[in-house]
Amino acid sequence: MWILSLLLILIIPRQKRRLAMVAFLFKQYITCIFGHAMVELQLLAYPVKELADVSRTSFTYEYMAYPMICAVFNAYYPSHRSGWIQFGYYVLFTTVLTIGEVLLVQYTDLIRYVRWNWLWSWVTIFLTFLMTRAFCVTYFGTMTRVETAKQKNAASTTRS
Repeated sequence: MWILSLLLILIIPRQKRRLAMVAFLFKQYITCIFGHAMVELQLLAYPVKELADVSRTSFTYEYMAYPMICAVFNAYYPSHRSGWIQFGYYVLFTTVLTIGEVLLVQYTDLIRYVRWNWLWSWVTIFLTFLMTRAFCVTYFGTMTRVETAKQKNAASTTRS
């Protein structure tokens, strides 16, 4: 999983790497909060943990695979397409991740649903993708306005 996640970096276009990095880090932040809350509330469990002394969540899933997929999601987000295409993009990524999780629950001991089900996973994955996209749009929108203001200041200073 680590190798696959790291290889995903190679498919992110160079001009979208800053966006992907911000999405990756913000998704890690979100999953840190949600992942720990779900485990502490005993809604789901990770019987196999990489860093059992540090955390009761799955380090690989919560801090590498899921955030990296979110980085790819944001790098290829169809922002100039119709609202239906954008919604379908969310649904596609959310559904694929949920199916993958359900397969892990059924056929491995990596995840165990205690008081959880696939629908809760689908909803939380969808919402965290939505939150990450909103953060990236806000962050880069703010950055664009700051850069535009700096350029205007520089232009007015050179005219004076």
